[in-house]
This record gives sequence, C-alpha cells and structure tokens, in this order.
Amino acid sequence: MAHTTFTIPTRGAGLYEFTRQVADWVGGIDPEEALLTLFVRHTSASLLIQENADPEVRTDLTEFFHRLVPPSDHPAMSYLTHTYEGPDDMPAHIKAALLPVSLSIPVRAGRLSLGTWQGLYLFEHRRAPHARQVAAHLGH
Repeated sequence: MAHTTFTIPTRGAGLYEFTRQVADWVGGIDPEEALLTLFVRHTSASLLIQENADPEVRTDLTEFFHRLVPPSDHPAMSYLTHTYEGPDDMPAHIKAALLPVSLSIPVRAGRLSLGTWQGLYLFEHRRAPHARQVAAHLGH
C-alpha cells in the first residue's frame, strides 16, 4: 500500500488535468496489479475521467455546468440561502454534489488502465484560484 497527496493549483473554474503526476507516482512504485483510489479533499471541486485530446471538451463541460447551475446572483437561483461566501460558492457545492469526488482506477503492470483518450481531471467549480488537494491510495 502507498499513499500520497497531489496538490493541483487552479486559476478559476475549469478542468485541470493531472494524469501525468499520478502516472509518474504510480510508475515509481511499480505495482504489478493494484487499485488506485483518488479523493478530492474539498466540497467545491470534483474529479473526472474525461477526454484529454480535444481541449474543447473541457470548455464545453465547464460551460454546460455553469448553465446547469448558474451563480447565486442569477434570478433562477434566488431560492439559495447560503450566499455569504460569494455567488459561486453554493453553486460549486451543488456541482460537487452532482459529480464524483472520488475515482477508482485499476493499475496493471505499473500503469494506469485508462483508455487511449482518457485523462484525470480536477474540476474546479470556484472562480478564484485555489490549491486543491487530492488524496491518493494505491492498494491491492
């Protein structure tokens, strides 16, 4: 078993790929077969396995979720009561409730068993920059 924490700096809302960091860590341990679990340690961010070939996918996902859950100062969100941390805070919590906050990835021959176009992403739901932490556990 192995544990670590990845810190992913963000510059505001959007998807931030961290596949290489995780793959390098797993490769340094070189397990023959294992299961990697990732867990984001924040209530206003999520984790995704998503396409990493076309950056338009990240843009479209960010825009879709912005339209699905607009800021709390949008008239459609007037029912929200948790608004004192800014107009993007409660919508960020809603997005994190809809999306995964943990992922499980099989590891074989010391490599992540991701598909050809799959990457690991932190989905930042807040507008301001943050340093997000993702806890990793590699076990059998």
